[in-house]
Amino acid sequence: MSAPRVTVIAVDGISPFHLSVPSLVWGGETPVGEIDPWPIRVAALRAGTLRTSADFDIDVRHGLEAVRGADVVVVPWWGEPDRAAPDELSSALREAHDEGAELVGLCLGAFPLADSGVLEGRTATTHWKWADVFRHRFPRVALEPDELYIDQGQIVTGAGATAGIDACLHLLARREGQLVANRVARRIVAPPHRSGGQAQFIERPVPDAGGAPIAEAMRWSAANLDADLSIDVLAARAHLSRSSFTRQFRAQTGSTVAKWVLAQRLAAARELLEATSLPVDTVASTTGFGGAALFRQHFGRAFGATPSQYRSAFRTT
Repeated sequence: MSAPRVTVIAVDGISPFHLSVPSLVWGGETPVGEIDPWPIRVAALRAGTLRTSADFDIDVRHGLEAVRGADVVVVPWWGEPDRAAPDELSSALREAHDEGAELVGLCLGAFPLADSGVLEGRTATTHWKWADVFRHRFPRVALEPDELYIDQGQIVTGAGATAGIDACLHLLARREGQLVANRVARRIVAPPHRSGGQAQFIERPVPDAGGAPIAEAMRWSAANLDADLSIDVLAARAHLSRSSFTRQFRAQTGSTVAKWVLAQRLAAARELLEATSLPVDTVASTTGFGGAALFRQHFGRAFGATPSQYRSAFRTT
C-alpha cells in the first residue's frame, strides 16, 4: 500500500510544536527500510508568510488547494476556538471528507472540524480547558474530554499538545501496523500507547466555595481527608441542617458533596503517588478510601490507569 498523502493546515499564530507533530511521527522519523515516509505538505488559507507563537515566521507555499487529493488532512491547532472558522476552510474540510479523506483535529484543531459540520452526531475530544466552550458551540457533538484521542473511523480528534503524538501514532499503527508504530515511538522517545486519559493532567480542584460556613467546612474536609466526611458530619461543621447544607453546597459549588469529596481525595492521592514512595495501601488509607481495592476502583474509573501506572508516569525524583 502506498504512503498516504498528508496535508497539514497551518494558521496565523500557530504553535510550532503542534505544527511539527505530524511530520515527527509520519515523516522522516519513520524507520528506514520499514515504510516510506508519508509525503506531507503544509497549507494555509492562502500561501505566504505566517506568524508562529514563537519568535519566528514560516513561509507556507500552499493554499487550501493542497487539501484536494489528500488522503489525510490535519488541523493541528486553532487560535480562536470561540469563533467560527472561515467559510473557505469549512468548505475545504467538508469536500475532503466527502472525497474520502481522513480528517484529523489535534488539540483545538477539533473546533474547525466541528465548524465544518463533519462532527455532528459523532464523538470527539479536545483540550480539557476548552471543553465547556466546545459543548456550548457544538451541542450535537458528543464530547469526551477525558480521552487522549478518539477514533471515529474517517475522523480522529486528539486532546492537548502531546496527545497529538498519541493520535498520530495510533493512525500510523492503524495503517502500517503496530510494529512500525512501536519503532517510530522508540525513535522519537515516546510511549507507543499511554494508559489513562487527559483527566490525569487537569489541575487539582481548589477547595473554595466562596463564603462561610460552606467554605470553612470545605477547608476542614480538604485537611482531614481520612476522616468521616459524610454529609451529616460536614453539615454539623457548618452549623447547618443536612438539607440546608446540601442545598447551599450545590448552589455554591455546582457539585454534590459526595462528588466533591471524591475529587479531593483523588487529587490528594495523585499528589502522594507523584511525590512519595508510600505503598498504595497507605495512600488509600491516608486519603480516606479505607482499602486499596476501593481506591483502585475509583482511581481507575477517574483516570483510566491504575495507581501504579500513574506513579510510573508521574513520579518525581
